[in-house]
Amino acid sequence: MDFNSHADAIVRVAVGLVNELTPGERRGRDLPPPHDLAAAATEGLRAGYPGHREVTEEEARELAGVAARLRAVFDAVAAEDVDEAALRVNALLEETRARPLLQRHDGEPWHLHFHGTGGTAAEDWAASCATGLAIVLGSEFHDRLGVCTAPHCDRVYVDVSRNGTRRFCGTACQNRVKTAAFRARGRTP
Repeated sequence: MDFNSHADAIVRVAVGLVNELTPGERRGRDLPPPHDLAAAATEGLRAGYPGHREVTEEEARELAGVAARLRAVFDAVAAEDVDEAALRVNALLEETRARPLLQRHDGEPWHLHFHGTGGTAAEDWAASCATGLAIVLGSEFHDRLGVCTAPHCDRVYVDVSRNGTRRFCGTACQNRVKTAAFRARGRTP
């Protein structure tokens, strides 16, 4: 599944920001708030853009707020409430005044950006992530956004597999669940 390279990268950024900046659980353990918010925000952005510059503390604080709002979209889809997810995305699109704009920079060809000029880094990323999620929600692939179904993990993912059957944030959680099921079968007389 491929929307387009820029939209795919933006959706990966949304996943990265949520997973790096929101509290919860990861792989069976409580996930405390990051001790270095700027490093965590940078890591989230690099999920879609590996060469992204390091963000400042102020940008990181703003991005943490964006991540919390993006998490609500994934949670709504996981609860099979696509209407709620769409309403949350629409609110972000409206607040950030997201709009398509062709840009060319850093030696790249013309490509579509989803934010206007003059916004803060967090506002620009909020507009872009909201638009990327809107592309997914507005397609037949809206169910490709998910929250890990492994016990004690609430990290999010976007399923880009061909068959669309992903249920876990990564192989560590998938292996954890399979191992637990194997052990449970071995204990049953």
